Amino acid sequence: MNDAQNQRRADELSLAVVSVDYRLAPEHPYPAAPDDCEAAALWLVENATSEFGVPPEKVLIGGESAGGHLSAVTMLRMLRRHGVQLSGANLAYGIYDLSGVPSHDAFDDRNLILNSHSIRWFTECFVPDGALLRDPDVSPLYADLVGAPPALFTVGTLDPLLDHTLFLYARWVAAGNPAELQVYPGAPHGFDLFPTREGEQATKAIDAFYDRCINAA
Repeated sequence: MNDAQNQRRADELSLAVVSVDYRLAPEHPYPAAPDDCEAAALWLVENATSEFGVPPEKVLIGGESAGGHLSAVTMLRMLRRHGVQLSGANLAYGIYDLSGVPSHDAFDDRNLILNSHSIRWFTECFVPDGALLRDPDVSPLYADLVGAPPALFTVGTLDPLLDHTLFLYARWVAAGNPAELQVYPGAPHGFDLFPTREGEQATKAIDAFYDRCINAA
């Protein structure tokens, strides 16, 4: 689904883009997907120079929706388990507290791509054990965020996942980390995948963030 966008960024920003085909729930519940992403990130840091001619300190991470969640989890695993500081994190309308947030129910009458019922079903497939929902490795909102890299948070006001972005952004900044928040009025979940003005604005902002992170590194 992201191949065209990844190819464009590789071409226009001179990036080497690695897209991870992680295992999916319910056949492969937690921790399969985060384990796959962690393995890919470790390989990339160790081989960035030999494979792509890129120094490891310029490696950054990013994703949308489930990819935003897995990017945050992977970034934290790299930092806490391996002492690896990535150069940036692009976190677009991800889910960061799997135990639920108030905005889940706000748009049920409109069902704009997601609603509380579908979110609950996705969550149960991914983490069948409800006791794990607030584990920091499952829900990054509860993690120790000190030392996290610069991050760009992107979300629309008509996204049931709105509060996830607002809450994690606040905790990111409170932990002393650089962060930017982009909230797009009237935009639903996945809005940057559509040819709208808001989608184009978000895409340009993400491109600019990647460029700043790489130049700073």
